[in-house]
Amino acid sequence: MPHMVIANTLRDGRVVFLADNGKWVSSIAEGALAQSDSDAEQLLSDGQNAEARDIVIDPQLIEINETEHGRHPSAYREYIRAYGPSVRKDD
Repeated sequence: MPHMVIANTLRDGRVVFLADNGKWVSSIAEGALAQSDSDAEQLLSDGQNAEARDIVIDPQLIEINETEHGRHPSAYREYIRAYGPSVRKDD
């Protein structure tokens, strides 16, 4: 199963994903996907280096499901982090 690195920005707490270019992006669709364990460990290491430089806090590997509707974290907690509250005022 593919993995991504998710974290929060240190400045404002926004949820971000590590992209292929080493930058942090707010869209899960733009985040880097690791297809192997070694690639996932490298992504996590890159995230931890960004944490050491005070760019993000708490980088974590998350499992991703890829569907015809896009990428979705497999864990419900990470799904909420990526897409927002499960109870919305606009429903």
